[in-house]
Amino acid sequence: MTDCLVLWTIKFLKFEEGGEKKPPCLFGYPGVDALRPGTYRVPAAVCSRRRGRRAGMGVTVDVHEVFKYPFEQVVASFLRKYPNPMDKNVISVKIVEEKKDVSTGIIYRKRIAVCQNVVPEILRKVNILKIPNVQLEEESWFNPQERNMAIRSHCLTWTQYASMKEESVFRESIENPNWTEFIQTGRISITGAGFLNCVLETFASTFLRQGAQKGIRIMEMLLKEQCGAPLAE
Repeated sequence: MTDCLVLWTIKFLKFEEGGEKKPPCLFGYPGVDALRPGTYRVPAAVCSRRRGRRAGMGVTVDVHEVFKYPFEQVVASFLRKYPNPMDKNVISVKIVEEKKDVSTGIIYRKRIAVCQNVVPEILRKVNILKIPNVQLEEESWFNPQERNMAIRSHCLTWTQYASMKEESVFRESIENPNWTEFIQTGRISITGAGFLNCVLETFASTFLRQGAQKGIRIMEMLLKEQCGAPLAE
């Protein structure tokens, strides 16, 4: 599911609840209106396809990818991405809420994913990790007029043991209006697992980087199957 549903399989998240459902603020830029092409530069922190780094006590993973397909095709593939035989960790994805703002045309969706618990068996000897599946929640704001979709995701499992935030966006590429830019940033910090904190963060960092690569490969495969070869410059 903010980009990549599989990423959330181990993103233990303590998320702010309540309040009005508004598009997330991406990299300090307020809401969906800031996501239009040309309105901001991609920060240096997301200049590479994927990068993992430590930020204080925690792990931060940034992803930046350009799909050489139109925005509408990329978003459609993203919404159909899971379940997928290329990644059997995602068991199911269900839309639990969907509504359209008639004044702006923005479509709000909330989806719940059920994923396999991928924490290694040796770590599952700890009771808090001894569960078969985890649930993930994704909220998205699709703006067809401005050609962008902002996404915010979090895990519904293990919230008392860790903290993490992720915000993503698909938007029309600045380089080429027929291409689509995907930017994602997220941070995980495990604070309630005692002596396992560092071990779990190390595992999370590795898994997040691998999950980002896998998610992009699945998107590229779906786009090629459904839409043909990428568009040239």
